Amino acid sequence: MNNVSDIKALLAAEIDDFATPTQGDVALLEAFQRALCEPREITVNFSGGVTQRCWSVTQPDGDYRVIYLPTAGYFSLCVESVFGPLDIGVHGQAIKCFASV
Repeated sequence: MNNVSDIKALLAAEIDDFATPTQGDVALLEAFQRALCEPREITVNFSGGVTQRCWSVTQPDGDYRVIYLPTAGYFSLCVESVFGPLDIGVHGQAIKCFASV
């Protein structure tokens, strides 16, 4: 998935599948939806000095953002750094990555 419409469809499916049995889950889903942005390509830093072109899917909140790794086919939580987004090893569904902070 290397285009905006595919990534948006993946996010929409994840939102549709998200169960909301508790008020906390409803609040999480609402916060996630507010944080979503139009996917845009960015360079992400990985350990060992490796960089990769990925897709930012949430707005940076000052500390973190969720990105999509096209070569892996899943989402990742990145910490903001002076060198740009840095992958911190939290991978999986976008909502779960978002919820981990």
